[in-house]
Amino acid sequence: MIQALAQSIAFDEFIAWYPENSETRYELHRGVIVEMPKPRGKHSDVAGFLSGSLFVEIGRMNLSYFIPRECIVRTIDGESGYEPDVIVLDRQTIADDPQWEKESVITKGKSARLIIEVVSTNWRDDYAHKFTDYEALEILEYWQVDYLGLGGRRYIGNPKQPTLSVCELVDGEYEIRQFRGSDRIISPTFPDLQLTAEQVFAAGQ
Repeated sequence: MIQALAQSIAFDEFIAWYPENSETRYELHRGVIVEMPKPRGKHSDVAGFLSGSLFVEIGRMNLSYFIPRECIVRTIDGESGYEPDVIVLDRQTIADDPQWEKESVITKGKSARLIIEVVSTNWRDDYAHKFTDYEALEILEYWQVDYLGLGGRRYIGNPKQPTLSVCELVDGEYEIRQFRGSDRIISPTFPDLQLTAEQVFAAGQ
């Protein structure tokens, strides 16, 4: 269950408040601290499968990317801070991000090559709020991995079915391509990735 905590605070106050070694994840949504459940079970399986698959691809292609264990993404207006299920960072640009080294905070879109959110019951955050905020931050690529087909029909169609949406930043706006079943996922960041939608969804079965 997602729970909002107390009164509105600023982003830097949120980072200073964030308890170390917490068993609970927290995000800042429009100035309000929101207690997020740690990914568990099938959600955790899907996120772990994706992280592992991309880790292997990074090594295979000898890319200057890495996948941190924890990371908070600050929105442009500073009113929100998200902890993605998976984030791929660029070693060549991360040094220019002033809050990374001491706080594991990303403030510049160019620091990240790819963000992945595994969709759960709070799907409106992934399809609406985070979509808008990641786009404004100019995150180059954003995946919405809806392995249970939970999202609204306006996002994944009718009838609902498991859908993986790849949002690619083009001229400052996301263009969306959706993948289901045996479709091979087309990723701008990992163009040679040999991974199908059903392989991802199978991790959550």
